[in-house]
Amino acid sequence: MSRVLVARLDSMGDVLLAGPAVRAVAHGLGPDGRQRNDVVLLCGPEGAAAAEMLPGVTEVHTWPCPWIVNPAPAVDSSLTDGLINFVRSSRIEEAVILTSFHQSPLPLALLLRLAGVRRITGASTDYAGSLLDVRLRPGEDFPEDQPEVARALGIARAAGFALPEGDDGKLRLRGVPEPTGVVADAVGKGSYVVVHPGATAPARAWPALHHAAIVELLEAAGHRVVITGSASETSLTATVAGPSGHDLGGRTDLPTLAAVLAGAGVVITGNTGPAHLAAAVGTPVVCLFAPVVPAIRWAPYGVPLELLGDQEALCRNTRARDCPVPGHPCLSTVTPEQVLEAVERLLVGVSSLTTRRKVWKP
Repeated sequence: MSRVLVARLDSMGDVLLAGPAVRAVAHGLGPDGRQRNDVVLLCGPEGAAAAEMLPGVTEVHTWPCPWIVNPAPAVDSSLTDGLINFVRSSRIEEAVILTSFHQSPLPLALLLRLAGVRRITGASTDYAGSLLDVRLRPGEDFPEDQPEVARALGIARAAGFALPEGDDGKLRLRGVPEPTGVVADAVGKGSYVVVHPGATAPARAWPALHHAAIVELLEAAGHRVVITGSASETSLTATVAGPSGHDLGGRTDLPTLAAVLAGAGVVITGNTGPAHLAAAVGTPVVCLFAPVVPAIRWAPYGVPLELLGDQEALCRNTRARDCPVPGHPCLSTVTPEQVLEAVERLLVGVSSLTTRRKVWKP
Protein backbone atom coordinates (compact mmCIF):
# COMPACT_ATOMS: atom_id res chain seq x y z
CA MET A 1 0.00 0.00 0.00
CA SER A 2 1.41 3.38 -1.07
CA ARG A 3 1.49 6.49 1.10
CA VAL A 4 0.28 9.53 -0.87
CA LEU A 5 0.13 13.07 0.45
CA VAL A 6 -2.75 15.22 -0.77
CA ALA A 7 -2.34 18.90 0.05
CA ARG A 8 -5.19 21.41 0.39
CA LEU A 9 -3.95 24.17 2.65
CA ASP A 10 -7.00 26.43 2.75
CA SER A 11 -10.22 26.74 4.71
CA MET A 12 -12.92 24.26 5.69
CA GLY A 13 -14.92 24.77 2.50
CA ASP A 14 -11.90 24.26 0.25
CA VAL A 15 -11.04 21.02 2.05
CA LEU A 16 -14.59 19.73 1.61
CA LEU A 17 -14.42 20.54 -2.11
CA ALA A 18 -11.24 18.45 -2.32
CA GLY A 19 -13.12 15.40 -1.00
CA PRO A 20 -13.82 13.69 -4.35
CA ALA A 21 -10.16 14.09 -5.36
CA VAL A 22 -9.11 12.54 -2.05
CA ARG A 23 -11.36 9.56 -2.77
CA ALA A 24 -9.81 9.26 -6.22
CA VAL A 25 -6.33 9.09 -4.70
CA ALA A 26 -7.49 6.57 -2.12
CA HIS A 27 -8.86 4.73 -5.18
CA GLY A 28 -11.88 3.20 -3.54
CA LEU A 29 -11.80 -0.13 -1.76
CA GLY A 30 -9.85 -3.16 -2.88
CA PRO A 31 -11.18 -6.75 -2.86
CA ASP A 32 -10.12 -7.11 0.77
CA GLY A 33 -12.20 -4.07 1.76
CA ARG A 34 -9.15 -1.89 2.35
CA GLN A 35 -8.09 1.31 0.60
CA ARG A 36 -5.49 0.84 -2.09
CA ASN A 37 -3.59 3.95 -1.00
CA ASP A 38 -3.02 5.52 2.39
CA VAL A 39 -3.91 9.20 2.01
CA VAL A 40 -2.20 11.72 4.26
CA LEU A 41 -4.15 14.97 3.94
CA LEU A 42 -2.03 18.05 4.54
CA CYS A 43 -4.20 21.02 5.48
CA GLY A 44 -4.16 24.30 7.37
CA PRO A 45 -5.60 24.83 10.85
CA GLU A 46 -8.95 26.06 9.46
CA GLY A 47 -9.42 22.92 7.38
CA ALA A 48 -8.41 20.25 9.89
CA ALA A 49 -11.87 19.48 11.29
CA ALA A 50 -13.27 19.04 7.77
CA ALA A 51 -10.32 16.86 6.77
CA GLU A 52 -11.10 14.47 9.61
CA MET A 53 -14.58 13.93 8.17
CA LEU A 54 -13.58 13.03 4.60
CA PRO A 55 -13.87 9.45 3.35
CA GLY A 56 -10.55 8.10 2.12
CA VAL A 57 -8.35 10.03 4.54
CA THR A 58 -6.00 7.84 6.55
CA GLU A 59 -4.19 10.61 8.42
CA VAL A 60 -4.51 14.39 8.76
CA HIS A 61 -1.47 16.59 9.26
CA THR A 62 -2.01 20.26 10.04
CA TRP A 63 0.56 22.83 8.97
CA PRO A 64 0.16 26.64 9.12
CA CYS A 65 1.20 27.52 5.59
CA PRO A 66 2.85 30.98 5.53
CA TRP A 67 1.50 31.86 2.07
CA ILE A 68 -2.09 30.83 2.92
CA VAL A 69 -2.82 31.45 6.61
CA ASN A 70 -3.90 34.98 7.55
CA PRO A 71 -2.27 36.33 9.66
CA ALA A 72 0.74 34.47 8.33
CA PRO A 73 3.24 32.80 10.66
CA ALA A 74 6.86 33.84 10.42
CA VAL A 75 8.96 31.73 8.06
CA ASP A 76 11.81 30.16 9.97
CA SER A 77 13.62 26.84 10.08
CA SER A 78 11.34 25.40 12.75
CA LEU A 79 8.30 25.93 10.53
CA THR A 80 9.80 24.48 7.36
CA ASP A 81 11.82 21.74 9.08
CA GLY A 82 8.73 20.61 10.96
CA LEU A 83 6.95 19.85 7.70
CA ILE A 84 10.02 18.34 6.03
CA ASN A 85 10.70 16.05 9.00
CA PHE A 86 7.08 14.92 9.14
CA VAL A 87 7.05 14.00 5.46
CA ARG A 88 10.38 12.19 5.71
CA SER A 89 9.27 10.15 8.70
CA SER A 90 5.88 9.31 7.16
CA ARG A 91 7.19 7.22 4.25
CA ILE A 92 5.35 9.42 1.76
CA GLU A 93 6.23 8.41 -1.78
CA GLU A 94 4.05 10.76 -3.82
CA ALA A 95 2.20 14.06 -3.47
CA VAL A 96 -0.78 15.65 -5.19
CA ILE A 97 -0.99 19.40 -4.55
CA LEU A 98 -4.47 20.88 -4.92
CA THR A 99 -4.69 24.62 -5.49
CA SER A 100 -7.15 27.23 -6.71
CA PHE A 101 -6.52 29.44 -9.73
CA HIS A 102 -4.77 32.19 -7.75
CA GLN A 103 -2.34 29.86 -5.97
CA SER A 104 0.94 28.25 -6.91
CA PRO A 105 1.95 24.72 -5.91
CA LEU A 106 5.63 25.48 -6.30
CA PRO A 107 6.61 26.67 -2.77
CA LEU A 108 5.11 23.51 -1.25
CA ALA A 109 6.62 21.36 -4.01
CA LEU A 110 10.07 22.70 -3.10
CA LEU A 111 9.63 21.69 0.54
CA LEU A 112 8.34 18.27 -0.45
CA ARG A 113 11.35 17.75 -2.73
CA LEU A 114 13.63 18.59 0.18
CA ALA A 115 11.71 15.98 2.19
CA GLY A 116 12.49 13.35 -0.44
CA VAL A 117 9.11 12.99 -2.16
CA ARG A 118 9.84 11.34 -5.50
CA ARG A 119 6.73 12.22 -7.54
CA ILE A 120 4.71 15.44 -7.31
CA THR A 121 1.71 16.59 -9.34
CA GLY A 122 0.23 20.07 -9.46
CA ALA A 123 -1.27 22.79 -11.66
CA SER A 124 1.06 25.72 -12.29
CA THR A 125 0.97 28.71 -14.60
CA ASP A 126 4.67 29.25 -13.89
CA TYR A 127 7.51 27.11 -15.20
CA ALA A 128 7.96 24.35 -12.64
CA GLY A 129 11.39 23.01 -13.59
CA SER A 130 12.22 19.97 -11.50
CA LEU A 131 9.65 20.77 -8.81
CA LEU A 132 6.74 19.00 -10.51
CA ASP A 133 6.84 15.64 -12.26
CA VAL A 134 3.34 16.15 -13.65
CA ARG A 135 2.46 19.75 -14.42
CA LEU A 136 -0.93 20.89 -15.67
CA ARG A 137 -1.09 24.31 -17.32
CA PRO A 138 -4.22 26.18 -16.24
CA GLY A 139 -6.13 27.51 -19.23
CA GLU A 140 -4.32 25.08 -21.54
CA ASP A 141 -4.64 21.60 -20.05
CA PHE A 142 -7.97 22.39 -18.39
CA PRO A 143 -10.41 25.32 -18.34
CA GLU A 144 -10.18 27.76 -15.48
CA ASP A 145 -13.93 28.31 -15.29
CA GLN A 146 -15.05 25.02 -13.78
CA PRO A 147 -16.08 23.90 -10.29
CA GLU A 148 -13.27 23.53 -7.77
CA VAL A 149 -14.32 19.89 -7.37
CA ALA A 150 -13.71 19.28 -11.09
CA ARG A 151 -10.38 21.13 -10.97
CA ALA A 152 -9.15 19.00 -8.07
CA LEU A 153 -10.34 15.79 -9.73
CA GLY A 154 -8.48 16.81 -12.89
CA ILE A 155 -5.24 17.25 -10.96
CA ALA A 156 -5.72 13.85 -9.30
CA ARG A 157 -6.51 12.28 -12.67
CA ALA A 158 -3.31 13.71 -14.16
CA ALA A 159 -1.42 12.00 -11.35
CA GLY A 160 -3.04 8.71 -12.35
CA PHE A 161 -5.84 8.54 -9.79
CA ALA A 162 -9.47 8.14 -10.85
CA LEU A 163 -12.66 7.70 -8.88
CA PRO A 164 -13.73 4.07 -8.46
CA GLU A 165 -16.67 2.76 -10.42
CA GLY A 166 -19.96 3.81 -8.85
CA ASP A 167 -18.58 6.98 -7.22
CA ASP A 168 -20.65 9.91 -8.49
CA GLY A 169 -17.99 12.50 -7.65
CA LYS A 170 -20.18 14.50 -5.27
CA LEU A 171 -19.18 15.73 -1.82
CA ARG A 172 -19.38 13.19 1.00
CA LEU A 173 -18.70 12.81 4.70
CA ARG A 174 -17.85 9.70 6.69
CA GLY A 175 -21.10 10.17 8.61
CA VAL A 176 -22.55 12.60 11.13
CA PRO A 177 -23.58 12.18 14.76
CA GLU A 178 -27.14 12.33 16.02
CA PRO A 179 -27.91 15.72 17.61
CA THR A 180 -28.13 15.64 21.39
CA GLY A 181 -28.96 18.01 24.23
CA VAL A 182 -29.71 21.62 23.36
CA VAL A 183 -29.02 20.96 19.67
CA ALA A 184 -31.59 18.14 19.55
CA ASP A 185 -34.10 20.41 21.30
CA ALA A 186 -33.51 23.16 18.73
CA VAL A 187 -33.93 21.01 15.64
CA GLY A 188 -36.90 19.12 17.09
CA LYS A 189 -38.48 16.15 15.36
CA GLY A 190 -40.12 17.84 12.37
CA SER A 191 -38.89 19.74 9.35
CA TYR A 192 -36.94 22.99 9.64
CA VAL A 193 -34.92 25.51 7.64
CA VAL A 194 -31.39 26.53 8.67
CA VAL A 195 -30.24 30.14 8.38
CA HIS A 196 -26.46 30.60 8.63
CA PRO A 197 -25.83 34.38 8.55
CA GLY A 198 -22.07 34.48 9.11
CA ALA A 199 -19.37 34.78 6.46
CA THR A 200 -15.59 34.70 6.56
CA ALA A 201 -15.40 38.09 4.78
CA PRO A 202 -17.77 41.08 5.01
CA ALA A 203 -17.95 41.25 1.20
CA ARG A 204 -19.70 37.87 1.20
CA ALA A 205 -22.31 38.66 3.86
CA TRP A 206 -26.01 39.42 3.34
CA PRO A 207 -27.04 42.18 5.81
CA ALA A 208 -27.91 40.97 9.32
CA LEU A 209 -31.31 42.67 9.32
CA HIS A 210 -32.15 40.97 6.03
CA HIS A 211 -31.39 37.66 7.75
CA ALA A 212 -33.62 38.62 10.66
CA ALA A 213 -36.41 39.48 8.23
CA ILE A 214 -36.19 36.12 6.44
CA VAL A 215 -36.47 34.34 9.80
CA GLU A 216 -39.70 36.22 10.45
CA LEU A 217 -41.03 35.47 6.96
CA LEU A 218 -40.17 31.78 7.23
CA GLU A 219 -41.90 31.51 10.60
CA ALA A 220 -44.96 33.34 9.27
CA ALA A 221 -45.04 30.78 6.43
CA GLY A 222 -45.11 27.95 8.98
CA HIS A 223 -41.46 26.92 8.94
CA ARG A 224 -39.40 26.08 12.02
CA VAL A 225 -36.13 28.06 11.75
CA VAL A 226 -32.74 27.15 13.24
CA ILE A 227 -29.91 29.71 13.20
CA THR A 228 -26.30 28.53 13.23
CA GLY A 229 -22.97 30.26 13.66
CA SER A 230 -19.56 30.03 15.26
CA ALA A 231 -18.60 31.03 18.80
CA SER A 232 -17.48 34.42 17.46
CA GLU A 233 -20.86 35.01 15.81
CA THR A 234 -23.21 34.66 18.80
CA SER A 235 -24.19 38.34 18.76
CA LEU A 236 -25.07 38.04 15.08
CA THR A 237 -27.05 34.81 15.49
CA ALA A 238 -28.98 36.27 18.45
CA THR A 239 -29.94 39.30 16.36
CA VAL A 240 -31.01 37.10 13.45
CA ALA A 241 -32.93 34.62 15.62
CA GLY A 242 -35.05 37.29 17.29
CA PRO A 243 -37.53 36.16 19.92
CA SER A 244 -38.63 32.89 18.31
CA GLY A 245 -35.85 31.51 16.09
CA HIS A 246 -33.86 28.61 17.52
CA ASP A 247 -30.38 30.04 18.08
CA LEU A 248 -27.49 27.55 17.98
CA GLY A 249 -24.77 30.17 17.62
CA GLY A 250 -21.57 28.91 19.24
CA ARG A 251 -23.13 25.57 20.21
CA THR A 252 -22.00 23.26 17.41
CA ASP A 253 -18.65 21.80 16.47
CA LEU A 254 -18.24 20.84 12.82
CA PRO A 255 -19.68 17.28 13.07
CA THR A 256 -22.68 18.58 15.02
CA LEU A 257 -23.19 21.39 12.53
CA ALA A 258 -23.14 18.78 9.76
CA ALA A 259 -25.89 16.90 11.63
CA VAL A 260 -28.00 20.04 11.92
CA LEU A 261 -27.58 20.79 8.22
CA ALA A 262 -28.31 17.18 7.28
CA GLY A 263 -31.70 17.33 8.98
CA ALA A 264 -32.75 20.59 7.34
CA GLY A 265 -35.09 20.89 4.40
CA VAL A 266 -33.09 23.85 3.06
CA VAL A 267 -30.04 25.82 4.21
CA ILE A 268 -29.80 29.59 3.62
CA THR A 269 -26.21 30.80 3.65
CA GLY A 270 -23.60 32.83 1.81
CA ASN A 271 -20.45 31.72 0.03
CA THR A 272 -18.87 30.25 3.14
CA GLY A 273 -17.84 26.85 4.50
CA PRO A 274 -21.28 25.72 5.76
CA ALA A 275 -22.62 26.03 2.19
CA HIS A 276 -20.24 23.24 1.20
CA LEU A 277 -20.93 21.32 4.40
CA ALA A 278 -24.63 21.39 3.48
CA ALA A 279 -23.77 20.08 0.02
CA ALA A 280 -21.69 17.31 1.59
CA VAL A 281 -24.74 16.02 3.48
CA GLY A 282 -27.04 16.42 0.48
CA THR A 283 -29.14 19.37 1.67
CA PRO A 284 -30.44 21.94 -0.86
CA VAL A 285 -28.96 25.42 -0.52
CA VAL A 286 -30.19 28.94 -1.08
CA CYS A 287 -26.83 30.64 -1.55
CA LEU A 288 -26.50 34.42 -1.29
CA PHE A 289 -23.40 34.54 -3.44
CA ALA A 290 -21.31 37.70 -3.79
CA PRO A 291 -19.49 37.70 -7.15
CA VAL A 292 -16.11 38.67 -5.67
CA VAL A 293 -15.16 35.13 -6.72
CA PRO A 294 -16.77 33.20 -9.60
CA ALA A 295 -19.87 31.19 -8.71
CA ILE A 296 -19.00 28.61 -11.36
CA ARG A 297 -15.99 27.68 -9.22
CA TRP A 298 -17.27 28.02 -5.66
CA ALA A 299 -21.04 27.62 -5.65
CA PRO A 300 -22.36 24.67 -3.58
CA TYR A 301 -21.72 21.55 -5.64
CA GLY A 302 -23.96 18.65 -6.53
CA VAL A 303 -27.17 19.60 -4.67
CA PRO A 304 -30.36 21.49 -5.62
CA LEU A 305 -29.36 25.15 -5.57
CA GLU A 306 -30.87 28.62 -5.74
CA LEU A 307 -28.09 31.14 -6.40
CA LEU A 308 -29.03 34.72 -5.47
CA GLY A 309 -27.04 37.93 -5.87
CA ASP A 310 -26.02 40.10 -8.80
CA GLN A 311 -23.24 38.10 -10.46
CA GLU A 312 -22.42 41.00 -12.82
CA ALA A 313 -21.93 43.62 -10.08
CA LEU A 314 -18.92 45.93 -10.09
CA CYS A 315 -17.18 43.85 -7.41
CA ARG A 316 -17.10 40.87 -9.79
CA ASN A 317 -13.87 38.82 -9.59
CA THR A 318 -12.12 41.31 -7.30
CA ARG A 319 -11.56 38.73 -4.52
CA ALA A 320 -12.26 41.61 -2.12
CA ARG A 321 -12.80 40.85 1.55
CA ASP A 322 -14.52 44.19 2.14
CA CYS A 323 -17.03 45.33 -0.43
CA PRO A 324 -15.44 47.92 -2.77
CA VAL A 325 -18.84 49.26 -3.88
CA PRO A 326 -20.83 51.60 -1.57
CA GLY A 327 -23.96 49.95 -0.22
CA HIS A 328 -22.87 46.39 -1.02
CA PRO A 329 -25.48 46.23 -3.83
CA CYS A 330 -24.64 42.76 -5.12
CA LEU A 331 -26.30 41.25 -2.03
CA SER A 332 -28.15 44.04 -0.25
CA THR A 333 -30.56 44.33 -3.19
CA VAL A 334 -31.68 40.71 -2.68
CA THR A 335 -34.89 40.95 -0.66
CA PRO A 336 -36.03 38.57 2.09
CA GLU A 337 -39.13 37.92 0.00
CA GLN A 338 -36.94 36.66 -2.86
CA VAL A 339 -35.14 34.34 -0.46
CA LEU A 340 -38.45 32.98 0.82
CA GLU A 341 -39.54 32.28 -2.76
CA ALA A 342 -36.26 30.45 -3.40
CA VAL A 343 -36.75 28.33 -0.27
CA GLU A 344 -40.25 27.36 -1.36
CA ARG A 345 -39.05 26.42 -4.85
CA LEU A 346 -36.40 24.12 -3.40
CA LEU A 347 -38.80 22.51 -0.94
CA VAL A 348 -41.28 21.79 -3.73
CA GLY A 349 -38.51 20.35 -5.90
CA VAL A 350 -37.15 18.11 -3.15
CA SER A 351 -40.61 16.84 -2.19
CA SER A 352 -41.07 15.64 -5.77
CA LEU A 353 -38.07 13.33 -5.50
CA THR A 354 -38.62 9.74 -4.42
CA THR A 355 -35.38 9.58 -2.44
CA ARG A 356 -32.92 12.03 -0.98
CA ARG A 357 -29.43 11.08 0.07
CA LYS A 358 -28.29 12.76 3.24
CA VAL A 359 -25.20 11.05 4.63
CA TRP A 360 -22.82 8.61 3.01
CA LYS A 361 -20.72 5.81 4.39
CA PRO A 362 -16.99 5.78 3.64
